Amino acid sequence: MLDGNLFIDAHVHVARLPTLRPAWRRWADEFGSAHPWPDLYDADGTPVPERVDAYFEAEGVDVALLLSEYSPRTTGYQPIEDVLPLVKHNPRRFRPIANVNPHLHYPIGAEVERQAALGAVALKLHPVHGGFSVADPELYPAYQACLDAGLPVVVHCGTSSFPGSANRYADPTPIDDVLRLFPDLTVVLAHGGRGWWYDAAAFLALSRENVWIELSGLPPRRLPEYYARHDLARLARKFIFGTDWPGVPGVARNARAIAALGLDAETLTGVLGGNALKVYRGLRDA
Repeated sequence: MLDGNLFIDAHVHVARLPTLRPAWRRWADEFGSAHPWPDLYDADGTPVPERVDAYFEAEGVDVALLLSEYSPRTTGYQPIEDVLPLVKHNPRRFRPIANVNPHLHYPIGAEVERQAALGAVALKLHPVHGGFSVADPELYPAYQACLDAGLPVVVHCGTSSFPGSANRYADPTPIDDVLRLFPDLTVVLAHGGRGWWYDAAAFLALSRENVWIELSGLPPRRLPEYYARHDLARLARKFIFGTDWPGVPGVARNARAIAALGLDAETLTGVLGGNALKVYRGLRDA
């Protein structure tokens, strides 16, 4: 709990360092310099479950959703199997999120099913790092697999500075085409349209009941600026808290900065944990 609220961080990277490109380490060092994230790793660059668990407990985090990613051109590999020791250590606090890349996984629907069987509570797509459109028909079996399993789809929706990124794929607009074909699919827009697409992300979230905005990588104090063309009090009802840890000044620090925006108590409770509990239905079994 954080200040009396259920507290869920829906966007956490706790990857093994040897599988990542040097740019990932530079990103973590630059944006995570306010906290000692390297102390949670052993000498070989593997996260130590006891240390990671203690850190997130101290931050007040009830549940942390651990991302995997298969993006060899940009950040490297963060296989889902690498986060399973954390899940095993504390399955109430840690839950994995699956990831697929249509350039690497075939048949893609079967890979989603395989990772779901490992306990994934969602599927993450990273079109910017993977170099593909979310509207690519090759992803249709993945969307159907998520519908069948009751999993939301988290889509990276915002610019990335990692070398090799294809930022043209950060535009959330093609998601509208996906939802035309899969209207019951739940979609979470990670990074909320960061860069050039805040309005598009906000419009999707406000116009579709099953679209949500996840706040990872967004400085909370600047949310009123980013979404200035929209009613922030209304839009915030579709917000899900996430940090993009370790690239964040602090987990609890970011949450308290959101609380300082003056949202009403019910909305804040939703942002910090209640909305994630609705969207990531697998958390109800934790």
